Amino acid sequence: MRYDREAMELQAAMQTAARMCAAARTAPKGHGKDTLHTYVLTGDDKEALARRMEEVGLREMGDEMPTWYGRDAACVRKSLAVVLIGADRKQRGVPHCGYCGHGGCDGCRKAGGNCAFAYVDLGIAVSSAVNIASADMVDCRIMYSIGKTVAEMDFDPDVVWLGIPLSISGKNIFFDRGIFHK
Repeated sequence: MRYDREAMELQAAMQTAARMCAAARTAPKGHGKDTLHTYVLTGDDKEALARRMEEVGLREMGDEMPTWYGRDAACVRKSLAVVLIGADRKQRGVPHCGYCGHGGCDGCRKAGGNCAFAYVDLGIAVSSAVNIASADMVDCRIMYSIGKTVAEMDFDPDVVWLGIPLSISGKNIFFDRGIFHK
């Protein structure tokens, strides 16, 4: 059987995505509580994400949408897969913490705040995941714009998200994107 470049690159991207999800899952977590969520999007789900990113970008940025959300949506379309990693916003119950700025979990809950460890856990998980992509020589970028968009889609509620599109190509699609922030 003969496998062409596209088939092998998609297979490699999916293997990397699976390893990235495993790395995120096994990453250290605040107070030892596993609050992580992972998904991998391809095909129609990836295109739905890109379309929704453009909608969110228009709402948030108006005419400036192409400089960020539009650019990132184009990268999502060019990517082979998108890895989503999220962490629950709920309080972890870490005693004597107060990192959230509300004095502790009760204060955070009453203020409608998010647990600081959600962001710590997410950062460690995403760092672990992109380390896998790097080791596999797969191009990627961590995108807030994906995370903000996914938070508005039909995924787990009350989760803070980041997205990581994956690309295997002769030139890194995330490097010369042609549009820059002001």
